[in-house]
Amino acid sequence: MKKIAIFPGSFDPFTKGHEDIVLRGLKLFDEVIVAIGYNSQKHKRYFDIDTMVGLIDQTFEQYDNISVMVYNELTAEIAKRYNARFLLRGLRNTTDFEYENSIAQVNNYLNDDLESVFLITSPQFAAISSSIIREVHRYGGNVKDFLPYQL
Repeated sequence: MKKIAIFPGSFDPFTKGHEDIVLRGLKLFDEVIVAIGYNSQKHKRYFDIDTMVGLIDQTFEQYDNISVMVYNELTAEIAKRYNARFLLRGLRNTTDFEYENSIAQVNNYLNDDLESVFLITSPQFAAISSSIIREVHRYGGNVKDFLPYQL
């Protein structure tokens, strides 16, 4: 059976840290689906979602086992629809672990065939977060070293 992982997130924006998790995930899974979800806790995206899909597609254009999709439903349900038995997540620190652990428990309750797999962020990307990049970009700072594409 093909091992499919979904890498869910708002990816506003998709960073080099996210790229690293996807590429390392390919060592574990046959296919990785980058799933851009709408986060009900965030009111409005900073970067247009269609633009982000295009930039992520461009980042992985040489990989036929990485795809990008947009969804607006429970992650556990989208995993069922795509026959994905794994959720891929990156952890930068213990705060991320606390947050992700709760989500993993609920996702497993909603879909007992779904396992969350956590990869520790590579050290060079540990300080990168989408919210920091948004803030730097908003005030005209240079973010090119943090993104796998040009804005």
